[in-house]
Amino acid sequence: MGDDQLRLSPKAARKLIHDALTGAGTSPRNASYFTEAILDTELSGLEGHGFYWLQYYCEHLLSGKVDGKVRARVKKLSPVAFRVDARNGFAHPAIEKGFERLIPAAKKYGIAGMAVHNSYNAATLGYHTGFLAKHGLVAYGFTNAMPAIAPVGGRTPVIGTNPLSFAVPARKKGEIAFLIDQSASAVTWTSVKRASEEGRTIPLGWALDAEGQPTADPVKGLAGSMAPSGGYKGFGQGLIVEVMCAALAGALRGPEMGSFQDNDGKPIGCGQFFIALAPDMFSGGAFHKQVAALAKSITAQQGARLPNARRTEMQRRLTKEGLPISRALFDRLVSFA
Repeated sequence: MGDDQLRLSPKAARKLIHDALTGAGTSPRNASYFTEAILDTELSGLEGHGFYWLQYYCEHLLSGKVDGKVRARVKKLSPVAFRVDARNGFAHPAIEKGFERLIPAAKKYGIAGMAVHNSYNAATLGYHTGFLAKHGLVAYGFTNAMPAIAPVGGRTPVIGTNPLSFAVPARKKGEIAFLIDQSASAVTWTSVKRASEEGRTIPLGWALDAEGQPTADPVKGLAGSMAPSGGYKGFGQGLIVEVMCAALAGALRGPEMGSFQDNDGKPIGCGQFFIALAPDMFSGGAFHKQVAALAKSITAQQGARLPNARRTEMQRRLTKEGLPISRALFDRLVSFA
């Protein structure tokens, strides 16, 4: 590894993340779950979604775009329905506080739902659904974002990369059988953004230019539209997420949001929605047997793997080897602390 690269142990990385968040203005109470989510993202090998975005989180704290000290408010709508007002704070502490009500409700009644509004970038959505799965629940998660995808046949982005996630609990308490976490775009917006910053070309199929044509130039792609995953099917997925998060959660649509990057002091205002289900209550006790059989039918095939298998393997490897980070980014994060 060159002089411009460092490797951090998980313990050192956790301290760096927590210190940067709190140093920039996040209360320790709000930083705990958030820190673990960023660390899990880095350990999962999702480069560009952990340390990279942490610098923007800290900048947004300092510019007043997000309030790191505010406490979310949870409103109980019914025994199984909750509405969380993130109050222009971070999404993570709002989601964490909502989960304190969602989890016991789902276990007691079999199903529960939770909407979050006045929120912020939820980052790796699979961390949140995985958290629910580790508590023994089948989980759906949705989060919307600033406009990045144009409708099929159109040129102007109207919805974000709008990921959805689905997590399945394992029989063993605290473990995940498998997890799906996918955006509505062919690749993440961050992948194209980082390519533009590093002066790299991108493969055709990642983005479209302002005229709606495939482009290998990330700058043109950012000025145009992300390519939807699977054509109209990807846009359809993104549309579902937009309805769940803007309409159903009562948050902002993509074009109404503040920027996810600019330090303009303007809150983002996006939304999240989560649905949790107690598997044994619905399945009559067949859930874990069927999930195990389903998983085996996949993993028994040479070269096949379950969704999230790569993340799990990366967590084992990077826990042992340490997390890579550029010295420049490391120094920048230390400066916030």
